Amino acid sequence: MATFDFRYDAALVWFRRDLRDFDHAALYHALKSAPRVYCTFVFDTDILGKLPDKADRRVEFIWESVRELKDALRAHGGELIVRHGRAEEEIPALADELGVNAVYANRDYEPAAKIRDAAIAGTLAQKTIHFHDFKDQVIFDQDEILTLDGKPYSVFTPYKNAWLRRAEDFFLRPYAIDPSSARLAQHDAGAMPALESLGFERSNLRDLGVPTGMRGGAQLFTDFLERIGGYKNTRDYPGVKGPSYLSVHLRFGTVSIRHLARTAWRMEDSGAATWLSELIWRDFYFQILHHHPHIAEGRAYKPEFETLPFPDDPVLFEKWCEGRTGYPLVDAAMRQLNQSGYMHNRLRMVAASFLVKDLLVDWRWGERYFAEKLIDYDFAANNGGWQWAASTGCDAQPWFRIFNPVTQSERFDAQGKFIRRYVPELSPCNNKEIHAPWTMPNMRQESLGLMIGRDYPLPVVDHALRRAQTLALYKSVQPASTQQAGKE
Repeated sequence: MATFDFRYDAALVWFRRDLRDFDHAALYHALKSAPRVYCTFVFDTDILGKLPDKADRRVEFIWESVRELKDALRAHGGELIVRHGRAEEEIPALADELGVNAVYANRDYEPAAKIRDAAIAGTLAQKTIHFHDFKDQVIFDQDEILTLDGKPYSVFTPYKNAWLRRAEDFFLRPYAIDPSSARLAQHDAGAMPALESLGFERSNLRDLGVPTGMRGGAQLFTDFLERIGGYKNTRDYPGVKGPSYLSVHLRFGTVSIRHLARTAWRMEDSGAATWLSELIWRDFYFQILHHHPHIAEGRAYKPEFETLPFPDDPVLFEKWCEGRTGYPLVDAAMRQLNQSGYMHNRLRMVAASFLVKDLLVDWRWGERYFAEKLIDYDFAANNGGWQWAASTGCDAQPWFRIFNPVTQSERFDAQGKFIRRYVPELSPCNNKEIHAPWTMPNMRQESLGLMIGRDYPLPVVDHALRRAQTLALYKSVQPASTQQAGKE
């Protein structure tokens, strides 16, 4: 029988946004370091207590995924100890109770999580218990991709090229768990707490048909692989089945980023290459957060845009939130978000641009609203997307380029299929009328039984007028040398 020179007598793996029992960095390293490895997940009240909606789809998704993970670890001969409380208290207490020498976790990059982990590491150190964290939710993190000058990239394309030059099997290979799974320790953990005992209730997640957990992630990826060849051509059209729909699974780690990236990287296909670029964008925004933590303080990446004097009309903001702006594609996007917790990526750009550059509402308002509603909410990507749309971020949309919500609608939902799904009151319109229904003559509206201003709102703003106002607002904070670009 083989003998091992283990580093520790026992270890504890703390699952967070990595809810799977395969290709898991922290679990792999713990199994290599100790003959007994315990596993835990904490429903952290410091996080849950800040969620205003007690039918939060994210909490239900996590709960279902944790339940599947618990069953999977039991099938391996181990157990998942599920706690409900402050992670800063629960993790040290559990480590002490189990008599482990080390706690293993996968790295979290958000500032609040880093502060939490540092506090826990400090408490553990007082008990002579080690804390180890590992890269798991990205392919490259922190300082792994830098310019030749040793500085972080601020423009995506050079970052992507550097990422692709460095990518190789070493960084994309899986962490094999099964060969060491016999070291998973049993524990009389009992049943996990019910969703209701956490202070939450069922949402419409099941009605939406959102598959949860590892099985759900695998199911969606298998389906996407049959369509990935067309991804480049279909990804921008919300009325067709183009995206992978894996964003929430990436957010909570029910899929492995290494498996997804490795699969796309090895495929000689333009659709796979385009999708891989989206995964690289994800890495890019994580490294932006790491090197520029001020963005997590509600500040613009580009300081010159910090003082943009947005009027911030709360009535216009409310109409945007409700999907009642009078611009059909924007309204359909917002209603999709409110009803499902999901929004198509093209529509995230359209809706964000409209809020900032048509309604002249500070991008931070929209960022917060998305943070409350998106089931796949991830700070780095959400902040990156909003600052891109607002032209305040790294490699952002130039401030003088402004999406026209009507032409975006005509281009990406030409037949109004998506609009009709979420704005059904416009269903009687033909494929031309549906993009700007206020332009229909009154006689036509009467014949359709659809009066704009009564059955569907008139536009809350005039796009051409607001475009001019937006250009003036952005010019007001620009150096004179850059204002010529606004004439483009």
